[in-house]
Amino acid sequence: MNRAVSVPGAPAAIGPYSPAIRAGNLLFLSGQIALDPATGTIVDDDITAQTEQVMRNIVALLTAAGAGVEHIVRTTVFLKDMNEFAAMNAVYARHVGDPPPARSTVQVARLPKDVRIEIDVIAVLS
Repeated sequence: MNRAVSVPGAPAAIGPYSPAIRAGNLLFLSGQIALDPATGTIVDDDITAQTEQVMRNIVALLTAAGAGVEHIVRTTVFLKDMNEFAAMNAVYARHVGDPPPARSTVQVARLPKDVRIEIDVIAVLS
């Protein structure tokens, strides 16, 4: 049975989807954007600040499901501008476990609320 996961420390869904779904020992996090859950607003229009917020949102959802970054096995990073890859990658690297999860990174034409980054996650739980 699938079970939705949400937490006050991560943004609520902005549409008809769950922030995260646990299916057996798999946890699927919907794409997280740089939405501050305390204020409901997007953080600064800076890739470093936005990546930090996205990673905080991811950690909050993982924690709510009883997991941590070491449980992440796959991510997809959606960037507004691939020229910001190095700055995003520096922040991302500080937050993920070792070994880092498998990842794809793609540049997209537009993201929700015109953010610079969105990251989705698949984790394996114990």
